[in-house]
Amino acid sequence: MLQAELKELTDRCSEAIRTAAPGSEYFDAPFKHVVLDDFLPRELADQCLNAFPPVDSDGWDEANDSDIEVKRRSNWTSEFDIPEHIVDAVRIMNSAPILRAMAERFEIPKIVPDPYFAGGGLNVTVSGGLLDVHVDGNYHDATGLNRRLNALIYLNPDWQPGWGGELGLYDDKGQECLKRIAPVHNRLVIFDTHDHSFHGLPDPLNFPAGAARRSIILYYYTKEARPESQTVVTEPHSALWVKRGLMDKRGNKTRQYT
Repeated sequence: MLQAELKELTDRCSEAIRTAAPGSEYFDAPFKHVVLDDFLPRELADQCLNAFPPVDSDGWDEANDSDIEVKRRSNWTSEFDIPEHIVDAVRIMNSAPILRAMAERFEIPKIVPDPYFAGGGLNVTVSGGLLDVHVDGNYHDATGLNRRLNALIYLNPDWQPGWGGELGLYDDKGQECLKRIAPVHNRLVIFDTHDHSFHGLPDPLNFPAGAARRSIILYYYTKEARPESQTVVTEPHSALWVKRGLMDKRGNKTRQYT
């Protein structure tokens, strides 16, 4: 996509985030989140889907912890690892206009993207896959920044409700699912990530053979630490899982960092 086209599209997308309507697109409970349908032009969303690497291709990092995480994700280390067309969507989402719009809508000043794509990129889950209810890690080793927002663009044009795979948003103990968000094609979801924003898809997916749940996931950070009201564990920590007693995969509450 040409620079002028990307700029025009980015301006439209950033305005959609900034003006997300309370009650139908922007929500405060159970924690702040935005849900925008038909976020990208359909042609670009379809191009992203077509550029998505096959599930059985090389290059996926596979998580296979049967009780908490069964999925595959990309292992990008820079923007040069991103497939064609998908890189346009990432450039839009990591652009200054989008960052300013997210900062304004979520009232989190000085948001920055992650050029290292630590944990971010493409996610794919097939039938039987799951993601236990959890809160995300809080600290970025390469920069020393604090994680504040998650953004997901879903790429699932054939998704059906009986397949499962809805993103669950939970209460502040991670016990009760208060909202489910379907992973429909070209839907953008952005949400506050902190020590009370429990989320996941703990029920194994029931996708038919050959189908998969696909998304682009990007993370955003600030130099400023999370507010005390959003903090339970002050030291750097990885994802903390409900089924592991709010410990990480190694059974720890905090972690060493470089």
